[in-house]
Amino acid sequence: MGGHTDLDTVKAFAIDIDGTLTENGGGIIHLEALASLRYIESMGCRVIFVTGRSSAEAYILSVFGGTTRVAVGENGGTVMTGPQQHISFANKENCMKGYEVLKKKFDSVKLKPVFNRLTEVVLCRTFDMQQGQKVLEDNKLDLYISDSQYAFHINEKGIDKSVGLKKALRILDIDPAYAVAIGDSETDIPMFNMCGYSIALNHARDNVKAKAKHVVKGRQGEGAVEAVEFVASTFLSGIVNRIDT
Repeated sequence: MGGHTDLDTVKAFAIDIDGTLTENGGGIIHLEALASLRYIESMGCRVIFVTGRSSAEAYILSVFGGTTRVAVGENGGTVMTGPQQHISFANKENCMKGYEVLKKKFDSVKLKPVFNRLTEVVLCRTFDMQQGQKVLEDNKLDLYISDSQYAFHINEKGIDKSVGLKKALRILDIDPAYAVAIGDSETDIPMFNMCGYSIALNHARDNVKAKAKHVVKGRQGEGAVEAVEFVASTFLSGIVNRIDT
């Protein structure tokens, strides 16, 4: 867990996209949630999207959403700071080796059609993830499979959302102790552990909720609004209890 639990200052929000900022499972942005984040940004807090999607998608969302133009993608494998500025922390070729091994073992393994990835491989959720992980280990591949609830991701071991977020916060000169993480899946747990405060949405699995310091009642989109409002009313002096969007 983050070392700073009595947050007298919040300088950044690290927020997942799919299932947290989106609604109805279709990748549609919940507009009230985005408006809340934009309001927080205008009050001086940085807003960093931390996602299993590509960093380009997260960066573009930050541009059109009016939030901080530093984005973390590929479950922490990449950070994007400008239209052509990518920072990568892993080698996609290693993940491709894992994909080739899984494809030979399971007929149901399929690449998911997604934006180009620099450090990971994204698969459809069409096979048993635990069995897949065992195959990777049996082949002595230093890889792991994670489930974002929207896809399976093959990443190098040691890569998770905290890796990219740590770099993003360093770029912004913000201590993780003054950051609030908001998410809904197991891939968000590493940033829960790193940040000073963490909030899970109500539809998250129990093991995810157990790692968060607070759980809101709301689900997709609405839960993100509730989470921002909770932080505003609890930790941010000068911000009204209900964010006026």
